[in-house]
Amino acid sequence: MQMKYSRSELREKIMTILYQIFMYENNKINYDINEIIKEQIEIENDFVINTVRGVLDNKDKIFDIANKYLIDWSINRLGKIDQAIICIGIYELLYTDTPSIVCINEAIELAKKYSDDKVRKMINGVLDKVYQSKEEKNN
Repeated sequence: MQMKYSRSELREKIMTILYQIFMYENNKINYDINEIIKEQIEIENDFVINTVRGVLDNKDKIFDIANKYLIDWSINRLGKIDQAIICIGIYELLYTDTPSIVCINEAIELAKKYSDDKVRKMINGVLDKVYQSKEEKNN
């Protein structure tokens, strides 16, 4: 039986996968990206694979962007779940053709579910600034 996931559900899977990878990296544990993805989602899904790999391939750049817009805070001080959410949002805003409003709303929905109010507002603020700077570049 083929499982069908909504994009929102897939983003939640991506968040969980990134959370796990960030924890492994933090604790200097070796991991296999494909194994972690397989543990979370039983079907091969390009959106999940591309987003996870895209975030990891651009992680330093994404962290730099987050830090540029986090006021009196740094991404390394955020919890790993919050880091994963912010990374997905920034990655989708800058590296995919997902509509910006969708990128931001999806990240906020994840933050509502998994983060506290203060962090949700921080994530919203960062993604809004990333969006604004992207718009300025495009105009």
